[in-house]
Amino acid sequence: MMNNDLLQHIQRLQFSDKPQAERLLLDFLRAAFDLSVAGVELRPLAVSLNSFNGFLTLTDGRRLFFKTHVESDTMIDEYYNARQLEDAGYSISQPLYESGEVGKQVLIYAVIDDPSVFDVAWMLERGERHDLAALTAAQNAADDALWGIYQRTLAWQQSADAAKAPIHQLFYHRLTGGRLARFYADDITVDLPDGSTQTMGAIKRVQWVINGREYGASLETTIQNAIRYLDPTLPGASVIGHGDAHNGNLFYRADGLMYFDPAFAGRHSALLDLVKPLFHNVFAMWMYFPNEIREKLAIRLERAGDVWHVEHDYTLHPVRRMFFDSKVERVLKPCIRELKTRGWLHEDWRAIFKLALFCCPFLTMNLADAAKFSPEIRLLGLSMAVEMGVRADDPDSRSLIDTTLDFAP
Repeated sequence: MMNNDLLQHIQRLQFSDKPQAERLLLDFLRAAFDLSVAGVELRPLAVSLNSFNGFLTLTDGRRLFFKTHVESDTMIDEYYNARQLEDAGYSISQPLYESGEVGKQVLIYAVIDDPSVFDVAWMLERGERHDLAALTAAQNAADDALWGIYQRTLAWQQSADAAKAPIHQLFYHRLTGGRLARFYADDITVDLPDGSTQTMGAIKRVQWVINGREYGASLETTIQNAIRYLDPTLPGASVIGHGDAHNGNLFYRADGLMYFDPAFAGRHSALLDLVKPLFHNVFAMWMYFPNEIREKLAIRLERAGDVWHVEHDYTLHPVRRMFFDSKVERVLKPCIRELKTRGWLHEDWRAIFKLALFCCPFLTMNLADAAKFSPEIRLLGLSMAVEMGVRADDPDSRSLIDTTLDFAP
């Protein structure tokens, strides 16, 4: 088994046969690093959609933390730019050992006992913590610092350099590199909440009305638009960014938030840098906790020919709205204004931003996977992909994303 295939196998196996996954990982780490590894302990987590992490123990008794990101059909030659982020001013945990080679991409850190922001936010949402004000202050401070880094590192990026940015693996290369075909080939069938079974080919062609809002493009059209607008060779405004700064990649420390796992870090589009945190920190709890969300979700599908009417009551918890407002008001809007002032705001910036958002619910996980998602969560995910990627037709009835982007200068 090739290394990249092995890491993906371990990522999947950790949820069903953790001891076997740990045995395979132990052999891998001993071969990949000049370390005397005595044992490993995987931590299967909801946030680990395309990654795995845990602890390793050396023969001298030292305990270390490791994390890896696994990505099929990768177009990246080298992962991780932690030093570049630190030099730009990010508060980021530096690895003690690292392997950025494709198929061997692993970072090994000193053990950090602080919780991830992902865990803290989920505990707040479940009523297991009550310090939203403190988390809000930390998030606001982190976003103010992020905007400062954007301002200091903002520069024009030519086409050839833009094409090499690792961040495109999260968007364009997932669309064109094989994942799209594996997840959503036309002949794949899926069950829906109304009791019907539909092919993905048929689902990709329908028009959508979601909570009374009409969306004027099918999934098939949206996919083609995304391939067109998310072209990696597009020159434009760039910053030094983490690229994948969702809450699972941030520690919540007494002195503020600290980044880690910079698998997709580098110089890249300022707007693309904000996509993953804006979607995953705000809208994606159904993706991480599908069973818990299903228990309290009301969703209904009515099909009228090629028009699907979906009604659902999925709403944002205050902690999710806090993440959204902080990132939008403190980073996104100032960034768009600055790009406009410099004459660097792409005429299609809104389409680019929304189509990158579309990739998050549509391509991070396989919505057609019956073992992972119930028909209700599957329909919610498809609906959210439409809402992220397509502009609602009715100017008087707008999604949160569309209303937010209507401010544009």
